[in-house]
Amino acid sequence: MDFVTGLPRTQRRHDAIWVVVDGLTKSAHFLPIRKDYSVSLQKAWGTRLKFSTAFHPQTDSQFERTIQTLKDMLRSCALEWTGNWDDYICLVEFAYNSSWHTSIKCAPFEMLYGRKCRAPIC
Repeated sequence: MDFVTGLPRTQRRHDAIWVVVDGLTKSAHFLPIRKDYSVSLQKAWGTRLKFSTAFHPQTDSQFERTIQTLKDMLRSCALEWTGNWDDYICLVEFAYNSSWHTSIKCAPFEMLYGRKCRAPIC
C-alpha cells in the first residue's frame, strides 16, 4: 500500500488517495482519504512510515508505476473533475483494472475473476 498526497482538497475534504495493489493480479484499489488519515492509520497499526525516493532500487516499482498511471489518468480528467475528483475515483479504478497489463498479459479484472470484463466500454 502507498499514499498519493498533494491533491486538491475536495468538498468532502479528501486530499489524498490510499493505493492498495494485489501483487498477484495487479488489481488496484484507489480510496480517497484525508492526508491526516494515513498518520492515524499508522498509529493504530503501530507501524512506522518509511520514506523512499522514486526510481530507487529498493522501492517497489509496482507501486511507482501504478501511482504514475493513476496520476496520468487523474490529470487527463482534471478539467472536468475540479473540486470533486473523489466522486469519480471509482471510474478511474475501473478503467485501470480493465486495462491490459503487459506484466500479466491481461487486465487485472480478468486475472482476478477469470473472465473478461463485460461492460459496454471494455
